[in-house]
Amino acid sequence: VQLVESGGGLVHTGGSLRLSCAASGLTFSVYATTWYRQAPGKERELVARISSGGTATYADSVKGRFTIFRDKTKNTASLQMNNLKPEDTAVYYCAVQLVSGDFVQSISSWGQGAQVTVSS
Repeated sequence: VQLVESGGGLVHTGGSLRLSCAASGLTFSVYATTWYRQAPGKERELVARISSGGTATYADSVKGRFTIFRDKTKNTASLQMNNLKPEDTAVYYCAVQLVSGDFVQSISSWGQGAQVTVSS
């Protein structure tokens, strides 16, 4: 399954962006969806995950600022990012996964990602 991320852009510190993840032939609510990000020279890191049951978890660095959610009518998964900081600058990727405890199996291919740039 190929995913398509959208909604990235350039904002100033304190600004907001909403990223969306779309795919054909897949119902997001059946699986977990995870947003990752990769900054230049750094490893890809988990930002937020929403389980198939709707439970959301976040990296400590984004708690209270980012919200992950699904839109069943649009069949998308989104990441609302508020109070953005320069350290949030990265390419953001979504992934659809089967998650059970520590077991994680991706069922999607990586998309092209969405560039988020936060200027100071």
